[in-house]
Amino acid sequence: MRYITLICAAGMSTSILMNKMQESAKAQGLDIKVIAMSESKFEEYDEPTEVLLLGPQIAYLEDEIREQYEPKGIKVAVIDMMDYGTLNGEKVLKDALALLD
Repeated sequence: MRYITLICAAGMSTSILMNKMQESAKAQGLDIKVIAMSESKFEEYDEPTEVLLLGPQIAYLEDEIREQYEPKGIKVAVIDMMDYGTLNGEKVLKDALALLD
């Protein structure tokens, strides 16, 4: 099982993308758990996370979040704005998995 967490300002827009990513993973037969939440909720989240993807609207937090979580072995990246805007779950999933290789 691979673990991907999406965060944004409120967790609303990433929830839709999360569903698209889960559909793509299922169609590909991949064992992946994708969860979405607000950035502030993630601070209290204690479930496994291997990849932490930031919504473009909080890209300004990337350096701070990277500094905080990469030493813990969590890969951090900002979701491509075009993929985010078009809810391209397949592409975002592919990009997230590439971080694990």
